[in-house]
Amino acid sequence: MTRIDDTFARLKSEGRKAFVAYVMAGDPDFETSKEIVRGLPGAGVDIIELGLPFTDPMADGATIQLAGQRALAQGMTLDRTLDIARDLRKTDDKTPIVMMGYYNPIHSRGVNRFLEQAREAGIDGLIVVDLPPEEDAELCIPAQQAGLNFIRLATPTTDDARLPKVLQNTSGFVYYVSITGITGAAEAQADAVAPEVARIKSQTDLPIIVGFGVRTPETAKSIAGIADGTVVGSAIVSQIAEGKPVAEVLSFVKTLADGAHSA
Repeated sequence: MTRIDDTFARLKSEGRKAFVAYVMAGDPDFETSKEIVRGLPGAGVDIIELGLPFTDPMADGATIQLAGQRALAQGMTLDRTLDIARDLRKTDDKTPIVMMGYYNPIHSRGVNRFLEQAREAGIDGLIVVDLPPEEDAELCIPAQQAGLNFIRLATPTTDDARLPKVLQNTSGFVYYVSITGITGAAEAQADAVAPEVARIKSQTDLPIIVGFGVRTPETAKSIAGIADGTVVGSAIVSQIAEGKPVAEVLSFVKTLADGAHSA
């Protein structure tokens, strides 16, 4: 049982849905990023998605691409991303941290060394968007053996023939991408997402969390209502990009969390 498994078990027992927040590590700078991450659990965040900055983030829209560029310009690295996780773990040993990013920095570090460092830093799961199931031996299976969840994305184009492959070594939860395209594009629609969530649920007992296109408390509530929870990323990152004070960013996050939790 990982912190992710424990969190979903607790939420289920409480009859509540999960709220997952994405932030880019090191955006707008290292110290502010640490402060934001430290404040997320108090703002109602059940699981933190911590973005690992990368130079070629092909699955991300402009908002998150720019956040990665800001972080890299501030000297953000894989080691400093792990330091943000370590910082949270000084005061919070319960809130799961999922590192989300691309395989290149991990491969460059070396898989075994990376997994050892990630575990030590308090990372609980990985989302690596450019490693398909056919490459599970690269990272997915070693991560599971090291005690980390490996979370896979399913999309509107994941048909019934492909879905079992996507689910085969996934753990923690399934991240359903509510729209085709990149992050931060169209708005998610619960009536369109509900049949897809039901289809995936018929094939797995894992929780289904829906992300992409969730920007408001109302959408967070409607999406959480048809899934096991929801993810918000670009809307939060936009607040940071606007230079909002940390307290304002966290206040905005709380409105989204309250929306998801009211589902």
